[in-house]
Amino acid sequence: MISPTTFRKKIISLHKLSTNLTLNPSYIQVNSNILIENLIKGNESTYAYIMDEYYTKLCIYAQGLTKDKFKAEDIVQNVFLKVWHKRKKLSPEISIKNYLYKAVYNEFIDQYRKNKIMSPLEEKHIKHLDNIIEDTDYNEINKLIEVVKKEISNLPPKCKTIFTMAKLEGLTYNEIAEHQNISVRTVENQMYKAFEIIRQKVGDKMESILFLLFKLNLENRL
Repeated sequence: MISPTTFRKKIISLHKLSTNLTLNPSYIQVNSNILIENLIKGNESTYAYIMDEYYTKLCIYAQGLTKDKFKAEDIVQNVFLKVWHKRKKLSPEISIKNYLYKAVYNEFIDQYRKNKIMSPLEEKHIKHLDNIIEDTDYNEINKLIEVVKKEISNLPPKCKTIFTMAKLEGLTYNEIAEHQNISVRTVENQMYKAFEIIRQKVGDKMESILFLLFKLNLENRL
């Protein structure tokens, strides 16, 4: 049986070779079930086509989660490794796009869990994220993330500074108060204000999206 390291090299090789394929995109779109069926059968040209279509997109998505290019590529390569080894268990009816994006997210969460002992609150947020990923189209999730980023960038200056220090830099309210020479109560009020502004745009998904954007990314950089 081929080793994971050797297979990763093969993945990279297939990705490079896939640019030479001349499969008709419209044909593939109309016959997506045939694409999956060929993958299940072990057709390397089909596998290479899927890599050419999604590898870079998935790396960009993974990098958005990890904030690390090399970790992102490792995640995506692991996903394609697993897709190939488990291809016979795939259903011809699946959406390959949704399957791959969900697989990247799951791989990211698995690596996060392995590298850190999580609190009950973190487990709660990840469970909620799992539900969002399960029920929401990936384009919609990306839209929610962009909405949150936009709302943060549009916060009033003082509110934005305090919110960024808390979420991006991971400072406590006491540390922010000392750094800004303000009371802890003022920090709390500004954070509450920021949360309310963001919640108006994304509703009950706010805490989980913020957890995805800041908490997981902060831990990944440590």
